[in-house]
Amino acid sequence: MLITIANDAPSSTRTSILAAALERGLHAQAMKNGRGGEVIGIAGTLPVDQMELAGVERTVPVHKPFMMASLDARERSVVMVGDVAIGGDTPVFMAGPCSIESIDDQVEIARAVKSAGANILRGGAFKPRSSPYSFQGLGLEGLEALVAAREATGLPVVTEVMEPDQVDLVARHADMLQIGSRNMANFPLLKRVGRTNTPVLLKRGFAATQEEFLMSAEYIMAGGNTNVVLCERGIRAFDAAFRFSLDLNVIPSIREESHLPIIVDPSHGTGRRSLVARMAMAGLAAGADGLMLEVHADPDNALSDGYQTITPTELGRIHRRGLALLEALRGFEETEDLVSDVIAVTRLGSADCDAVPELERIA
Repeated sequence: MLITIANDAPSSTRTSILAAALERGLHAQAMKNGRGGEVIGIAGTLPVDQMELAGVERTVPVHKPFMMASLDARERSVVMVGDVAIGGDTPVFMAGPCSIESIDDQVEIARAVKSAGANILRGGAFKPRSSPYSFQGLGLEGLEALVAAREATGLPVVTEVMEPDQVDLVARHADMLQIGSRNMANFPLLKRVGRTNTPVLLKRGFAATQEEFLMSAEYIMAGGNTNVVLCERGIRAFDAAFRFSLDLNVIPSIREESHLPIIVDPSHGTGRRSLVARMAMAGLAAGADGLMLEVHADPDNALSDGYQTITPTELGRIHRRGLALLEALRGFEETEDLVSDVIAVTRLGSADCDAVPELERIA
């Protein structure tokens, strides 16, 4: 059940609703709705007469299982990571190496990606690897490298947390907690990050449906942390030519279902350095709120995922082209809107106007 409360509602309204839910043993969670008011999600239904309170704008008795992540719950979210807004008018560019290799290297790559247009630094301190013999990350030393890089560049940092017991440690060092693809359904971890105030980047599991993806976000939000950003990073398919298949369908589809920002990771989504730039453009064109890219000064000698890692120079090209692409798309949309308005006015003025068919063709 979703209950929307106006921004001028008395505090007693909120208190009464939460108390009624508690009395029935129902989980209730409140969050801002983007218009100054609040929405309360209840895992169940309260009697209609108890909803006749001052300031209650709307009630939705039966709802989707991801009620707090639903677009019906609130207007589009903007998540702040440091001073960087994700979900606003400007796309975010997260960039850095798959694995942190040393403090000096991380500071160097942080400066390079910032110069190339990145506004959030990524880097893995704890790395989940398919093989137990692969490089697993530097752990605490890696977190300290992120802090040094942030101090040197001012870039906020995002890094993966793998276990509930790591959450406090990672949150003390990072501006954003990443839940990796393999942990999307690690419900104890999702619940634990839900009890923090640190923004969370939730990557889609490589065999997860869209609803499962959104339900994992719901776990975090049900714990009280509504600062969630989704990341499409490719799903497993049958074609061995690609590490994963970047599912761009999910970008506009989730924007129809959820208010949460969503970004694209074309590095993991393709697994091939040569495909990253074009799929990055495709992700932005599909409506993504930004990109997450693996960048290394010397990709061929990176300790992990070098085959899908680009150079800072390539990042700069993607940044410039991505912004130009979005500007062009906005220009087309504005032109279409203008032509549609002219057609409407022309039809009102003269049903036989010769200009109407040509304007419709342009639109």
